[in-house]
Amino acid sequence: MEDQSSKPIRCKAAVCRAAGEPLAIEEIVVDPPRAYEIRIKIVCTTLCHTDITFWQAKVAPAFPRILGHEAYGVVESVGEHVEGFAAGDAVVPTLLGQCDHCPSCASEHNNLCSSVPITLAPGMRRDGTTRFRDAQGNPLHNLLAVSSFSEYTVVDVTQVVKVDPAIPPKIACLLGCGAGTGVGAAWRLAKVEPGSSVAIFGLGSVGLAVAQGAKMCGASKIIGVDLNPEKEKVGEAFGVTDFVNPTQIDKSSVSEVISEMTGGGVDYSFECVGLPSVMTDAFRSTRTGNGKTIILGLGNQTDLLCVPALELLFGKCLIGSALGGIKPKTDIPILAEKCMSRELELDGLVTHEVGLREINTAFDLLLQGKSLRCIIWMDK
Repeated sequence: MEDQSSKPIRCKAAVCRAAGEPLAIEEIVVDPPRAYEIRIKIVCTTLCHTDITFWQAKVAPAFPRILGHEAYGVVESVGEHVEGFAAGDAVVPTLLGQCDHCPSCASEHNNLCSSVPITLAPGMRRDGTTRFRDAQGNPLHNLLAVSSFSEYTVVDVTQVVKVDPAIPPKIACLLGCGAGTGVGAAWRLAKVEPGSSVAIFGLGSVGLAVAQGAKMCGASKIIGVDLNPEKEKVGEAFGVTDFVNPTQIDKSSVSEVISEMTGGGVDYSFECVGLPSVMTDAFRSTRTGNGKTIILGLGNQTDLLCVPALELLFGKCLIGSALGGIKPKTDIPILAEKCMSRELELDGLVTHEVGLREINTAFDLLLQGKSLRCIIWMDK
């Protein structure tokens, strides 16, 4: 058989031609992987709120573009200097890289690789070019150097995680961003302690994954905060013990309600919405002296955050987070094992499944608040 690994591949992809417009299924060309790159055959992918943010051009606008960054696939071919990967390996691409050689990767407290750093701008991270072209030969931008809304994609070796092929593809898919971020924020970043109290602002996929992570760590009180009353029942299935709907409270603020519920505020607060006002509420809901607030929501590029300076002086802290603080190559395989042993139960995050040609249905469901994660299968 003729070796296709050094040749371009023609395949289908969902292409975003302009901000906010429905995606179009087009035939595209995916170039072979260059040095330190891996070409992946995508098995399934999902739609994340981060994709929506880029689709709406709120951050780093660039069109035409292939979106998607949460996926599972198998290695199709590898470029020069790629070690530890071979065709057929089960993998999860991630928006963050991990080279394991730079000072950041060597640090226990940093998950932002400085050797091949993350950028929101389009292009492969080593040379800024694209591996995608449309049928007319025109370049197509990628997203977060992943672009999983395509049957094939090319990703830097630092952004590819090998996983146990026994894990269900749709569960592995979730670990690449949303679920990995939520569980990781509680487990790796906040290091939630047994018997502690937690507040989660926004019970979407990331917030519910935080609840699972907090439950896994032994938190005794997990308060979910959401405007949607239906999220109370949904949250219970993921470990949420108490629920607050900001539209149905007698107090003047959510932070007052949470302070009253916990005798002074929670030990850990997680903001999973991406609104500065909610970030402030999350911060003010934590306990004086040692309260930690973890910011997970992606806001707009021009958003500014305002918190009371005196509360910082009295021991509260505010922590930013990328991918929940996890190191992808180190931690995603661990999370995959926890899923297979049922220590983590993330199946409930998958509420819908469609084929690539129905990808706009996934957008509609998420925008209407009718889905958590919609799995998009390439071969359905």
